[in-house]
Amino acid sequence: MNTLLRFLFFQFFVRPIIGILLGLNVRHRERLPIKGPAILVANHNSHLDTMVLMTLFSWKLQKNIYPVAAADYFLKNKLLAWFSQHIIGIIPIQRKTKAGKNPFALIQTALDKDKIIIFYPEGSRGEPEKMSEIKRGIAHLAKSNPTVPIYPIFMYGLGKALPKDESLLVPFVIDVVIGTPVLWTGDATELLDTIKSHFEEQKQELVINEWN
Repeated sequence: MNTLLRFLFFQFFVRPIIGILLGLNVRHRERLPIKGPAILVANHNSHLDTMVLMTLFSWKLQKNIYPVAAADYFLKNKLLAWFSQHIIGIIPIQRKTKAGKNPFALIQTALDKDKIIIFYPEGSRGEPEKMSEIKRGIAHLAKSNPTVPIYPIFMYGLGKALPKDESLLVPFVIDVVIGTPVLWTGDATELLDTIKSHFEEQKQELVINEWN
């Protein structure tokens, strides 16, 4: 039943909103993974970020994609918790954990089952269309999964369409740039710098194309 509800929600509610009301301009779609395990890392500006990323995939793949989301926000009441876990399919993560407890345990279980994970390396939504510092969580995850490819994805426009703390959706064409995958190289700082560099190059690609 939950699988059917999830299918109906994305196919008949999310896709029309993203595709018709907003509009989606995707560059390098061919770079998207066609199977798991894989980790999608993206800049985070809006609750719509996850919806956009999910709609980049066919239903066959979409049902195996799980976004990582803050437990303290998405599990704060029973209705939101049920919707987030059973319809959106989030993997809840505790931003503050007790000593000795692995906050990535559920994510690891999903990757071990060849799922595709959506992970926001900034940790939370920032100011509209501004990148926050990339945190070390993605490095810890990559270190435990050195053969799992990490796909940097840069999105522009969602911070204007539905920014943080706003509930009114503003029609705005969304740009999405898919980057080439990167792997763990043994150094956390190097990985974070590589992801940041990818984001900057993808953003620059949008700027260049706007002037062409």
